[in-house]
Amino acid sequence: MADGPAAGARQPISRGAGARRRVLEAALQVLEEHGLPGFTMEAVARRAAASKATLYRHWPTPGALLIDAMDTTFRPFPVPDTGHVSTDIAEVLTAFLFVLEHTPFPRLLAAFIDAAERDPTLAAMHADLTRRRREPLLVALTRARDRGQLPAHLDLELAIDLLTAPLFYRRFIAHRPIPPTLLTDLITHVLRAPPA
Repeated sequence: MADGPAAGARQPISRGAGARRRVLEAALQVLEEHGLPGFTMEAVARRAAASKATLYRHWPTPGALLIDAMDTTFRPFPVPDTGHVSTDIAEVLTAFLFVLEHTPFPRLLAAFIDAAERDPTLAAMHADLTRRRREPLLVALTRARDRGQLPAHLDLELAIDLLTAPLFYRRFIAHRPIPPTLLTDLITHVLRAPPA
């Protein structure tokens, strides 16, 4: 991702949130299409119709731009509170499954994980994104435990790992389809909670 701060030939982007959003969207498009090797300030500037010098005034390094761009992909899932742990967890996992199957998030995440292996700053950002994406499940499980629907000794972090790991494994490692019954099976086996 090395790239010098020399000025490009494009016109500078205009000020304001709209211009910033355009650059961040361009950064995500470049990351999705070309991965980490193709993620340069020049490529993003070209896609955003901006000058490279202008990008460097807002983001001192490609890594800083990548962090900001990936942060825009975070959309917190609402935390359901139906009173039934199996229903609450199913709603959160269904929303996550939609992201895995119908958005560019998996390709972006794969490229970002690759970058995070090489850059401690990106690794910290990835850890923060992961923590925030896990938060709805943690809240739902904590509520259920407080209601007595789950054992008091249940390790909630481990339960989240067990509920989500098969989805990641099938999508990123095995490249296998995720069957419609998998979410119900996971909830039943991990939480020992029958569907509501």
